Amino acid sequence: MSTYQLPARVILQEEGPREGFQSEALIPVDEKLRLIHGLAETGLEVINCASFVDVRRVPQMADAEEVAARICRRDGVRYTGIWLNGKGFERAMNSGLDLIPNVFTSVSDTFARNNTGRNKAELLQVQSGLIEHYKQAGMRLGAAHIFTAFGCPYEGKFNADQCLDAVDSLLRACEEHAETPSVVYLCDTVGAANPLSIKKTVNLVRDRWPTMEFALHLHDTRGMGLSNVLAGLECGIQRFDTSVAGLGGCPFAGNKAAAGNVCTEDVALMCEEMGISTGLDLDLLAQVARMAEEIVGHPLPGKFMKAGRIPSSSIHAAS
Repeated sequence: MSTYQLPARVILQEEGPREGFQSEALIPVDEKLRLIHGLAETGLEVINCASFVDVRRVPQMADAEEVAARICRRDGVRYTGIWLNGKGFERAMNSGLDLIPNVFTSVSDTFARNNTGRNKAELLQVQSGLIEHYKQAGMRLGAAHIFTAFGCPYEGKFNADQCLDAVDSLLRACEEHAETPSVVYLCDTVGAANPLSIKKTVNLVRDRWPTMEFALHLHDTRGMGLSNVLAGLECGIQRFDTSVAGLGGCPFAGNKAAAGNVCTEDVALMCEEMGISTGLDLDLLAQVARMAEEIVGHPLPGKFMKAGRIPSSSIHAAS
């Protein structure tokens, strides 16, 4: 199995205001903005703020345009959003957010149908259309996402070869339009991964595409989130999606207990204690995590925001 040195620095991309809030009851725009503005003070470089999707299916994101219009921007922070089709892209482009043109597929055909209303073959056709939309707008492809990369509740666990096949099909679709994503996200959409499956899958795809950057989008549904982050770090992964306080879940996961992305401040703490830089203010992140808990009105699973730091030892050897 391939081995890599631990990275010196990682980038944590914040998903709380988007994937987090879309799994909660309706949150007022002012409260969404309060969280976004608080997160922007912590050193985060990318904050995913809104989904431009069918508001009948995800009413929590019906205010995406208003949220985007009212963000008070901070220098050095990219405020992004997501979309699933050309109509969503048009909305996102008109919103004023910092767009990262992306394409996606799913290893699970059932999840693809539940999430998008299309099977995997139809999804690839949609991605071809999206790439043409990007070209017409003068934009280059930024990212590719592989949903349910490690398994789903409908079809069970997937092996590394199944994930590789999905990556291959999506990259081939991109190549047909003379485009290559700058990063490919392997998404553990429903928390099906374990540290060994992370290492097997990451190493397999990196061996197949050695010049491609791979990133991880992990959920803590079954309590293995931080262990899976560590496995990714040991494979040299330098980019992770995270969610403040562990906020969120997946509304199409087929499991009401589906947890949110791995917790931003908990991942940042682990990295800091391992000597890996994140550029984040941990104490400020903990304050914002408690703010998120206050906004949603129920406990959130983040640990560091409750436990705080272990103080440095005050015991010194006798001289």
